[in-house]
Amino acid sequence: MKFTLKDYQDEAVADVLDRLKKARRRWHEDKDSHAFSLTATTGAGKTVMAAAVFEALFFGNDDHEFEADPGAVVIWFSDDPSLNEQSKWRLHQASEKLTVSDLVTVENTFSRERFEPGKVYFLNTQKLSKTSKLVRGHQPDDEGLEKTASGEVLMPDLRSHTIWQTIQNTTEDPNLTLYLVLDEAHRGMRDGGNSGVQGKPTIVKQLINGTGAVPGIPIVWGISATVQRFNDAMQGMTGRSTLPNVEVDSKKVQDSGLIKDTIKLDVPDEAGDFATVLLRRGTERLRAMSKAWEDYGADQGQGETVQPLMVLQVPNNPDSDEIGRWLDTIFETWSELPHDCVANVLGEHRTEQFGSHAVPYLEPERVQERDDVRILIAKDAISTGWDCPRAEVMVSFRAASDRTHITQLLGRMLRSPLARRIPGNDQLNAVDCLLPKFDKAAVEAVAEAIRSGSEVEGDTLKRVLIQPIELFPDPDIPQAVWAKFVSLPSQSLPKKTARPVKRLTALAHELARDGLMPDAGKKAHAEMHKVLDGLWGDLAGDVAKARKDVLTVEGKTLTADIASGGTSFDDFVEAADYAVIEDVYLRAGRIISPDLATSYSEYLAAKNEGADDDEEALIDAHTDIAALGLIDAVKVRLEQAAEALANEWLTQKQDAIAALSDERQDAYREISELSATPFDVRLVKPGSRLQPTKALEGGKETDLPRFDKHLLCDDSGLFPDVLNEWEGKVQSTEMEREGRIGWYRNPPRTSQDSLGIVYDYAGNTELVRPDFLFFSEDTNGEIVVDIIDPHGEHLADSLPKLRGLADYTEKHGSHFGRIEAVAKVDGSYRVLNLKADEVRELVRGATSAKEAYLDKLSDGYGR
Repeated sequence: MKFTLKDYQDEAVADVLDRLKKARRRWHEDKDSHAFSLTATTGAGKTVMAAAVFEALFFGNDDHEFEADPGAVVIWFSDDPSLNEQSKWRLHQASEKLTVSDLVTVENTFSRERFEPGKVYFLNTQKLSKTSKLVRGHQPDDEGLEKTASGEVLMPDLRSHTIWQTIQNTTEDPNLTLYLVLDEAHRGMRDGGNSGVQGKPTIVKQLINGTGAVPGIPIVWGISATVQRFNDAMQGMTGRSTLPNVEVDSKKVQDSGLIKDTIKLDVPDEAGDFATVLLRRGTERLRAMSKAWEDYGADQGQGETVQPLMVLQVPNNPDSDEIGRWLDTIFETWSELPHDCVANVLGEHRTEQFGSHAVPYLEPERVQERDDVRILIAKDAISTGWDCPRAEVMVSFRAASDRTHITQLLGRMLRSPLARRIPGNDQLNAVDCLLPKFDKAAVEAVAEAIRSGSEVEGDTLKRVLIQPIELFPDPDIPQAVWAKFVSLPSQSLPKKTARPVKRLTALAHELARDGLMPDAGKKAHAEMHKVLDGLWGDLAGDVAKARKDVLTVEGKTLTADIASGGTSFDDFVEAADYAVIEDVYLRAGRIISPDLATSYSEYLAAKNEGADDDEEALIDAHTDIAALGLIDAVKVRLEQAAEALANEWLTQKQDAIAALSDERQDAYREISELSATPFDVRLVKPGSRLQPTKALEGGKETDLPRFDKHLLCDDSGLFPDVLNEWEGKVQSTEMEREGRIGWYRNPPRTSQDSLGIVYDYAGNTELVRPDFLFFSEDTNGEIVVDIIDPHGEHLADSLPKLRGLADYTEKHGSHFGRIEAVAKVDGSYRVLNLKADEVRELVRGATSAKEAYLDKLSDGYGR
C-alpha cells in the first residue's frame, strides 16, 4: 500500500480477509454461497481499505497471514459509472501493487469467455440493462437481435459471449473464485428498481441470486452506508448464508483526523428572505478559508495548498435567473474571484445559462482535482458517493422541509482536505453550512440528525455548532504559560495489533528521510541483529532442537499384511530439501518481519566462513532463521527490544520532530500511536477554537455565560462556555486562588491540543480527558499548572478513570503542582489529591469511586 493504514482500517482489513477466506473455502468445498458487509461512516477510507484487501487477495499479506487466491476475480459493481471511475482511480492511487491493467472498466466492446484472475472488473447497472450490447443475446426472445436466413442469432458486434455468459463461465470454473463487491450496497435492492416493473428482480438481485441458467455470484461483499440497510436487503436472498458484518467504530474514524471535527450552521435570527445576506456571508467565509489555507501553506513551507470551494445547493426546480442573481452577489462580494470558476453537477449534464453566467457541467468525480472551480452548483444527486474534501462552505437554498438532502450532502463534505487534522486550528477542521431558508427549529433538527447519524451515513460524533465564534490565544496570557502548556505530556491509545519491528522500520525510514538520523534503517536492523544474536546464546538448547526439526521430515509408514490382515506403523526420518527449508523460513519471516529476515540472513551468511559458496551460506542462514521462528520466546524478546528502541529514538528526537512541518509531525504521531503500550506525546498550542455563543433548544436561543482569563478568548477577552454545576464549582473555586493567571478548558475530543490520559476499562484501553488545567505563577516566577477534574462517582467507568489518573500522576506528577479529582458525594464536594502516595494506593484498592471519595484520605473541596 502507498498509504499507511490507520489502526481501525487495518483491523477492518483483517476482518474482511477473514470473511473472504472462510467464504472461499466453503464455496470450493461445499458450494455454499456467502455474503457480508463492511460498514463505516463517511470519510473512513472504505476504498483505501478495499485496495488493501485486493492486494492481499491477489498477492497475499504476511502481516495478516493471508495466502493469495490465485483464482481470484473481483467484480466491483455500483449504479453509477462516474462513481465507478472515481473508485477505480482511488484504488490505483492507494495501491502500490494494483496496476492500471489490473483495474478494468467493462465497456460495451468487452467479450471474454471468462474473467481473468488477478483483476478487478468495474460494472454498473446500465451495462447490464436490457438494451446494453453486453447482454444482447442473453434472452432468447430478444427481438432486437439480427438473425441469419436460417434463423441463427447474430450477436452484436459478432461477440462470442454475453456478459452473463462470462459471469456464468467464471462462476462455474473450479480454478476461479468470483467475488462481487457492491459499492453503496443498500441501493438497487428493491424489486422493480431498475425496470420499474414491480416484482421483477433488480440487476443487483440477479447478480446475487442468479438469473436463468446463470448461478448467483458465490461471494458477495457489500460496502454499505449502514449495516441495517444491507441486512434488510440481504433478507430473501436465496441459498446464501451471511457472515458477521465488519463494522468500523465511528469514534475511531473521528479520532483519526480523516474527517472534520466541526460543522457550523448559520441561520437567520428572524423570519424573512435573507438569502442574499447569508450568501454574502458564505462568500466571505470562502474568502476567509482561502486566506487561512494560503497562510497555513506558507507557514508549513511544504507546498501544501488547498483551494476551498463553496457548494450552492439549489432546489430540484430552480429558477435560472435567480441562480444568476446569486452568482452576481458572489462576484460583487468577492470581486477578485475569477468569473470562470463556476461549474455545475446537475443531472442534465450540460452547460447551463444562469442569468448572464454560462456555467459548464463537470463530472462530480473530477471536482476535487479541478482547483480552478471555486463555486459548485448542485442539487441532491451528489449526496451519496461523491467525494470532494475541499468543499468547505455550503449555502443551501433548499426549503426547511429538505433536511434529509442537506444532511446527506453535508456527509459528503466532511473529509479533511489533507487527510489529517490541522493541529490547534478549529477553523481549518470545520465545514460551514448556511441555511437562509431555515428557521431555528429546523436547524436544530438538522444538527441533531448529524450528531446522531440518523440521516447521514453511519454513526457520527461531530460537533455541530450553531452560529459559533472563533477564539484565539489571549494576548494577555504570558508566553511562559504557553511554553509550559506545550511541555505537558499527553498520552495516546496503544494499538491492539501492534507490530513493533515494523514500527521501528517505519520510524527509521522517516528519520532518515528528514535527515534526523542518517542510515537509520541500517542502524535499526543492526540493533535487531544483536538481539537475535543474543537469543542464540540464551536459548541455545531450544535453537538446536528447532534447527534439527527444520532439517528433518518425520513421518510414519503403514504396512498391511494381506495374508494375516495385520497392520504395523514404522517411523521414518528424511532430510528436508530446499523447498521445505524455504517454507519454514518464509513463515519465520512473517513472525520477525520479512525485511528483518532478509537482512539478518545476509548478515549470517556473511559471517559463515565455513560455507563452500555463497548459496550454501544463505541456505544455512535461512535454516537458522527458520529455527528461530519456531521458538515463541524469540518473537516476544525481539518485539520488546524493537518497541524499546523505537520509543528511545522518538524521545531523543522529540525536539527535532517538533520543529518539522505539521505533515511530517503527523507521520511521527502515527508511528508513535502504533505502540503496543501507551506512548507519551506533547500537546500542541491551539491557534484557534470554534466555540458556541448561544444554546438552542426548542427553537429558542439563550446566551452562554462568558469567562475571563481563559487561554483562548474573543475580542473582549472572554470565553463563552456552558458549565454544569460541578464544573462551575471547580472553575470558580480554582480561579479565586491566589496567583492564578489563566485556565484552559480541555477539549473533550481527540485533537493535538487536548490532554489525554489512558485507563483500563474491562480489559480495553480508553482515554479520559480531564476537564480543566489551571495556571499560576509561584513566588519564584515559575509557571505551575494543576489538573483539576470534576469526576463523577456514579458511572461504571468512574473508578477505572480514577486509577488511570493515579497511574498518570505516578509517571508524570512532577510536571504539575496539583492533580486532583472532585466529586459531589451525598450532597457535599469531596476531593482526592492524587499526588499523595496513600491516595493513589486508596484508589487502586477501592471497590468503587464513591468508596474512595468517602474515605478519610479524601478532603472537603471549596471550603
